Amino acid sequence: MREYSLPALYEVPAEGNLTDLIRRNAAQHPDLAVMGRKRDGRWEDLTAAAFLAEVRQAAKGLIAAGVEPGDRVGLMSRTRYEWTLLDFAIWSAGGVTVPVYETSSPEQISWILGDSGAVAAVVETDSHAAAVHSVRDRLPELRDVWQIEPAPGAEQSEGAVARLAALGAGISDELVEERSSVADADSPATIVYTSGTTGRPKGCVLTHRSFFAECGNVVERLRPMFRPGEGSVLLFLPVAHVFGRLVQVAAVMAPIKLGHVSDLKTLTDELGSFRPTMVLGVPRVFEKVFNSARAQAVAGGKGKIFDKAAEVAGAYSRALDDPAGPSLKLRIQHKVFDKLVYSKLRSVLGGRATHAISGGAPLGSRLGHFFRGVGFTVLEGYGLTESCAATAFNPYDRPKIGTVGQPLPGSVIRIADDGEVLLHGEHLFTGYWNNQQASDESLADGWFHTGDLGTLDVDGYLTITGRKKEILVTAGGKNVAPAVIEDRIRAHALVAECMVVGDGRPFVGALLTVDEEFLPRWAAEHGKEHLGHEQLLADAELLAELQSAVDEGNKAVSKAESVRKFRVLREQFTEDSGHVTPSLKLKRGVVAKDFADEIEALYA
Repeated sequence: MREYSLPALYEVPAEGNLTDLIRRNAAQHPDLAVMGRKRDGRWEDLTAAAFLAEVRQAAKGLIAAGVEPGDRVGLMSRTRYEWTLLDFAIWSAGGVTVPVYETSSPEQISWILGDSGAVAAVVETDSHAAAVHSVRDRLPELRDVWQIEPAPGAEQSEGAVARLAALGAGISDELVEERSSVADADSPATIVYTSGTTGRPKGCVLTHRSFFAECGNVVERLRPMFRPGEGSVLLFLPVAHVFGRLVQVAAVMAPIKLGHVSDLKTLTDELGSFRPTMVLGVPRVFEKVFNSARAQAVAGGKGKIFDKAAEVAGAYSRALDDPAGPSLKLRIQHKVFDKLVYSKLRSVLGGRATHAISGGAPLGSRLGHFFRGVGFTVLEGYGLTESCAATAFNPYDRPKIGTVGQPLPGSVIRIADDGEVLLHGEHLFTGYWNNQQASDESLADGWFHTGDLGTLDVDGYLTITGRKKEILVTAGGKNVAPAVIEDRIRAHALVAECMVVGDGRPFVGALLTVDEEFLPRWAAEHGKEHLGHEQLLADAELLAELQSAVDEGNKAVSKAESVRKFRVLREQFTEDSGHVTPSLKLKRGVVAKDFADEIEALYA
């Protein structure tokens, strides 16, 4: 199939903008808890009326500081309540939010704030403020910088929210109401800079219409997961990433209660205390849940039970797709393991959630079937910054595990003759900020050219098979799409990252990094706690385990595409090392350059 579309379930308002959502919630559901905020170690609810009042206070401060309609305001912080508050405050002042990853370097900060022409910025910490200050001389348009958490003893004794509230004390409600209504659906809401696997990040201009079309259709298609007054979601993804932004706006649109977690190390505890009805994450989160649960089972002498339970969960899930359904024997096994294993896993995820949405990278059918089998269906989706997050996702009532689902209602997916995925719809970006050439190249003939390769089945379910620019051509002329085998190898608990190489080479090879969190557990299980890190990485038994991961990955491809040799790297691919983007995408060119000797050694 070459093209598939679904009718829209949500009509974008002819007039208005995203601030209408918080005013509507306060008018129609003033006492409904729309935010969960952590204070003194406890979650407290914030009503729709109270949230609107706090947004307006912050918006008054921005107006008093001179933020005019259309002005860009930078926002650099971890995921926290203030991020959502300030995002809506910027919109309420008529401004345009420019997210900056809290891990960004001074050079990246300088580029994003300078290219967008930001007149003000809100940062979270003293180190963020120092980073901005170090490039202030390159940012002539930047007038004000406020800090959410001032350093102890700093001249600014209050945080940004309190300072903005005090600054705007003389601004009337009428002026805020007027400013809130300035932007229309086609006005820019945000400029989100792509992570940039190559070159300078490009600023994707997303309008209020983009978010209305995106979030409105997601909420309506997944309505049982977005029931007002019943649903809740805990946001731990970076809100600077467009996927996190989708979660934020969709929760407010529904409305359901939204909570925030800044530190992934506390995620398990926060899931248990917040108890969301829905979880959103990236595949690495779900891989960690599975691997940690298995490691705990092995440590407790119950590894064989867990492995059998995982096998039954996968078989049970696959049987659900068969018209005959699970056999009696499988149903009995499933019921037994539900008491022994599955219920405990669900409790780790808060105990109330039955579904999750995963994006950012392929999840893989193995984990997809496992989680559905334990009663926690992970609905895989696909999208880009340019598509305002999800442009395809699996519906809750008809998921096809192994695919990224059907098109967002109201949009069209087309497969070009060369296999590239093309998109059309109201949710798309309008272009790249200050970069007409790149805009024209990406938005050709009314279609957004994603650069991804994919296929559509007869029911319109999309499968992503790779990236056009990442296709390797071996010396023998074989085209190889790295993503397929990389995702399969990376599913192994010991593997942190995998990058396939072999362009112009006689065979396909791979660079692997070992998961440093899981490595000590593996060493303990195999009686190798006495070995140092370097010794472990060279250990024959560990290399054999990694070879089994590669062998499993090779099952997904032909012999000519399979990995013949691999090298284990001592270093990790991290954002700090410059090898991955903030959204954890590999910077292949940087990795290839930095580890050129390791690649050469594969072919020596």
